[in-house]
Amino acid sequence: MAAPHRPPKAGPDRTAPNGYRGRAVTVMGLGLFGGGVGAARFFARHGARVTVTDLKGADALAPSIHALEGLPITFHLGRHDPADFTGAEVLAVSPAVSKKSPYLAMAEEAGADITSEMNLFLERCPAPIVGVTGTSGKSTTTALLGEMLSRAGPARVGGNIGKSLLDELDAIRPDETVVLELSSFQLQDAARIAWSPHAAVVTNIAPNHLDRHGTMEAYIEAKKNILRFQTPDGIAVLNADDDEVRTWRTDAPGRVVFYSKREALPQGVYADGPEAVFRFGKHEQRVNVAGRMRLRGSHNLWNVLAAAAAAHLLGVTPDAIGEAVAALEPLPHRLQTVGMLAGVLFVDDSKATTPETAALAMAAFTEPVVLIAGGYDKHSDPQVMVKTICRRAKAAVLIGATAGALQQAIGTDGPVVERAESMEDAVARAAALAEAGDVVLLAPGYASWDMFDNYEQRGEAFRRAALEAGMRGVA
Repeated sequence: MAAPHRPPKAGPDRTAPNGYRGRAVTVMGLGLFGGGVGAARFFARHGARVTVTDLKGADALAPSIHALEGLPITFHLGRHDPADFTGAEVLAVSPAVSKKSPYLAMAEEAGADITSEMNLFLERCPAPIVGVTGTSGKSTTTALLGEMLSRAGPARVGGNIGKSLLDELDAIRPDETVVLELSSFQLQDAARIAWSPHAAVVTNIAPNHLDRHGTMEAYIEAKKNILRFQTPDGIAVLNADDDEVRTWRTDAPGRVVFYSKREALPQGVYADGPEAVFRFGKHEQRVNVAGRMRLRGSHNLWNVLAAAAAAHLLGVTPDAIGEAVAALEPLPHRLQTVGMLAGVLFVDDSKATTPETAALAMAAFTEPVVLIAGGYDKHSDPQVMVKTICRRAKAAVLIGATAGALQQAIGTDGPVVERAESMEDAVARAAALAEAGDVVLLAPGYASWDMFDNYEQRGEAFRRAALEAGMRGVA
């Protein structure tokens, strides 16, 4: 017999400093990205009775456990105890947890207040927020925008880029600007509090996370939450070159500004040779950006234009925008050069977790590419990646759960294909296939979860294996 539905328990006063004091709070999903740590620390410091639960064991979560050392927190690791959910007054859920989790359903049925690390921050941040989302380019665009805005005033960067800002809430002032990278999962959660940022930037949309969202339509609907709850004074910066994103202008309640790498726009920001052109009203300004980029790959020009459009609308001058572009180095695991071995360049693009981003990574090089690819299947169509492998790669070394399917898709008419059982094996095979002047490129096209905890761990494994093979790392 199903348990009777219970009404929601009286929630905490979110405006009161001690609104969580004495309440039973369960943090579901500690993880290694910082969000679980941020949520647990937040509740512990506000006097809650905090239990952290994660299906991974203590050894796998050691860095996060260490970050919470000394706080009054109970850890239930390697399992989920139903009592932690049926007895919770507040449940803070990691975005990595499926919405179909039976434990989440238990807490909802018991009347718990459901929240997340990001929602806790969004409800309390005193400064204006700029949100950045898209299938690819989010992190680079977020970092670029933070760099640009910091030239006009104080700015902070956080969110899905890997930094929880909950710990910094007390230090954030209303005159700052906060730039957040927002994933589809975080935006799905944000709908619970009917929140969208004052200024929203959308880079592109391609199939991703269909293993979680189920359909492309559901994925798009989650992403659209970045616009859905804006007010008429809000700003939406959209990619005019993306067929899907271009249609979102009808979903934005406020001002819409487009950017383009491919065409001159009557209004907005676009590329003209190496210059970014800012055209608003009757005024036009230009600044060289392409010639100053330290980011490899022409696709990064979209990220520059997206950040430039948002920064300009928020008061940053074109000259300062150009300075920021020149200052930003590649982010870790995003077309990041890690070293050389016998004239072969080793490049880590472990963050290329979709077929589309892997294809862009290969296209960023004119040199012959020996590709390391494969991983956990998120139900994406690999054809764009397969076609690029056949056209651009000298050889491919395949790893992970999708290695067999990829090898079959590439076929016998494509480049040399080898299978590897580990990252060390893959790097050794790739190094043997490469010659001086070639590039060994880790651009998996898939998530890491079949072999690694996350893409960072995968990228570090690539770098370590290359160093052990004799590669000289970069400073």
